Amino acid sequence: MKLDYEKLGLKVGLEIHRQLDTRHKLFCECPTAPREGGREITFIRWLREAQSELGEVDPAALFESWKRRMIVYHANTESTCLVELDEEPPHDLNREAVEVALTAALLMNAKPVDEIHVMRKIVIDGSNTTGFQRTCVIALGGEIQVDGKKIPIQTITLEEDAARIIEQKPHEVHYDLSRLGIPLIEVSTAPVISSPEEAYKVAHAIGRILRATRKVKRGIGTVRQDLNISIAGGALVEIKGVQELDLLPKVVELEVIRQLHLLKIRDELERRGASEEELRKEPIRDVTRIFAKTSSKIIRRKMEAGGVVLALRLKGFGGLLGLEAAPGIRLGAELAGRARAWSEVEGIFHTDELPGYGISEDEVARLKEEVGAGELDAVVLVAAERERAEDALERIRERAIEALHGVPSETRGAKPDGTTIYLRPRPGAARMYPETDIPPLPLPREYVEEIRRRLPPTLDEVAEELSKKHGLSRQIIDELIDSEKIELFERIVGETGVQPSVVASVLTEHMKSLKREGCEVERIREDDLLEFFRRVARGEVAKEAALDVMRWLARNPGKSLEDAVNALGLRAVSLEEVKARIAELVEANRELARSNPGKAISIIMGELMKTYRGRFDGGKLYQLVSQAVHGQGG
Repeated sequence: MKLDYEKLGLKVGLEIHRQLDTRHKLFCECPTAPREGGREITFIRWLREAQSELGEVDPAALFESWKRRMIVYHANTESTCLVELDEEPPHDLNREAVEVALTAALLMNAKPVDEIHVMRKIVIDGSNTTGFQRTCVIALGGEIQVDGKKIPIQTITLEEDAARIIEQKPHEVHYDLSRLGIPLIEVSTAPVISSPEEAYKVAHAIGRILRATRKVKRGIGTVRQDLNISIAGGALVEIKGVQELDLLPKVVELEVIRQLHLLKIRDELERRGASEEELRKEPIRDVTRIFAKTSSKIIRRKMEAGGVVLALRLKGFGGLLGLEAAPGIRLGAELAGRARAWSEVEGIFHTDELPGYGISEDEVARLKEEVGAGELDAVVLVAAERERAEDALERIRERAIEALHGVPSETRGAKPDGTTIYLRPRPGAARMYPETDIPPLPLPREYVEEIRRRLPPTLDEVAEELSKKHGLSRQIIDELIDSEKIELFERIVGETGVQPSVVASVLTEHMKSLKREGCEVERIREDDLLEFFRRVARGEVAKEAALDVMRWLARNPGKSLEDAVNALGLRAVSLEEVKARIAELVEANRELARSNPGKAISIIMGELMKTYRGRFDGGKLYQLVSQAVHGQGG
C-alpha cells in the first residue's frame, strides 16, 4: 500500500537514548564497564504507586502497581554499591557525564541551562530500586539540518539507565543491577518529521553527532529509539524500545497502517450501530460447561488447574477482530494484548479465529447460542482462574469501547518485525517531581564557553581525515562509522599493522555477508576480531579465513578465537611444507607448466586451496606457485 504521509498528516517526534562511556555511573563511583569477580547479592522488593504532591496518581504507575509483582534484584559488588540498592543517598552528579552531554548539546546548537536540577520520574516496573528514575535537563532549543530541513531539538537530558531484565515469570520479575545508573543522554526532537525515511535520517544524524563526542558506548543495548507518532484523526502513540536504526522506517509505516485500520473499524462499527451503552451492559458469562470435553490443550490445561472459561459478546464486532491490515495488525490482537498486559492471561480466543486451536465448530455454535451472538457479533473467550479471567474480559471490554472512538493514546513496545504491542497507558504530568537529595549544579558561562572551544570535529571531518590517512574511499570509511566499527578498525590497524583495506573489508563486507546468511554478528566479540588480526600479522592464520572464523564465532557465542581456530583446523603450516607440496604438484603437471603456465597455475592453486585455505596467505601462495611454474617452464 502506497501511503501519502503528507495527506495523512503524519507527525513523528524522536527520542534518542544513548549510554555514555564514562568512567563512573551517574550518581556513584561504580564503573560503567563490566568487571570480573565480585560478590553476588540477591534481594527482593515490592513497589506500589503513590500520590504526587498534588494528590494525583500517574496512570502508568497505577498500571504497573496493579500487577503486584515480586521484584528480584541481582547485584555484583564490582558494578553496584549501596546507591543502586537504594540503601544510600545518591552522590553528586557525575561531572564527566555532564561535560559529554554539554558537548553533544553544543554540537546541536542547543542552549545549556543556567543550573541543572535533578528530577525524579516515577517508574515502578522494577527497573529502578527506588521506584523512580533520576533525570535532568542539560540544554534546550537546539536544531540540526537534515536534507536542508531544520529539525528542532526540544530537550537534551541526562538520566540514569535502568536495570536489565533477566527473567519474567507470572507475578515475578528478575533484574540485573549492573546497568542501573549508567549515564544516558536523551535527545528529543519536535514532532516535525513527516515520513518514515525522514525519521531514519534524523535518527542517523543525531547518532553521528553523539558519536562525534567519542564518549558513547557501542554494542547491543547501548542505544534505544522511542517515537511519538500521530496522524490526522488518529492519536498520539508512544512507541518504546526500537533497537535497530534500520527498523525505524518500518515501525513508523506499520504504526500509520495500524491507526488507519483502527479508524476504518471505527467507521464500520458506527455504520453497524455498535454503542458504548450496549457494550457496558453486556454481561460476562460462564461457559465452562460447553468445553467440558474440548480438544483445546490450553483450555483443558486451565480447567484442570481449577480455572473457568468466561465469555463476552461484542455486539457489532463480528468479522472485525480478525480483519488484518498487515501481518500482525488486527483488532483481535489488540484486545488480547491489552488483556495480557493488565491481567497476564494466555488463554484468549475470539470467534473470528474459530474454529481452531482445538476448539470445534460444534463448540463455537453452542457458544454463540449461549451468549446470543448474531451474525455481526463477535465473542471473546478467556480461560483462566475466575478472578483473572473476569479482569481480562473487563480490559477487553474497555479496549472494545475505545475502538468505537478510533485510536487510543497509549504506550506501545516495538517488536523485531516492526509491529508493536501494548505496554501501558501513557504517563501523565504527575510522574515528575524534584529530587531533594542532590543539590542544583550551576553551569557558569565561562565553563560552557570553554567546552565550546574544545568541541570535537564532526564525523564528516573525521571521515575525510581517515580516508586520506589510510588511502580508503569515503564510502567505506562512512560504512565503518555508521556500523560503529571505526574505533575497532583504527585499533586493529594501529596494533597489528595489517593492511587497512583488508581490515575494512572484513569489518564491512564480511559482516554484511554474514548478516544476509542470518548470522547474529553482534555476538562476535571485538577482542576476538583483534586477536584474529594479530595472528594474521604473525603469520599464524591467513586473512582468507576471516569469513569462516567470524561465521563460527557468531554461531558459537561465548567461545573464543582459539576455539574457532581449533574447530576449523586453521593451524598455520610451515613455509617448508607448503614449498614441498608445490614442488610435488608442479612435477605432476610438468608438461602443462611448460605448454600453458597460466592454466597450470590455476590447477595447482585449486589443489592447494583445498588444503591451505585459511591456513596460508593466498597472495603469498600464488606468488610461490607462479615462481615454481615459471621456473619449470624455463
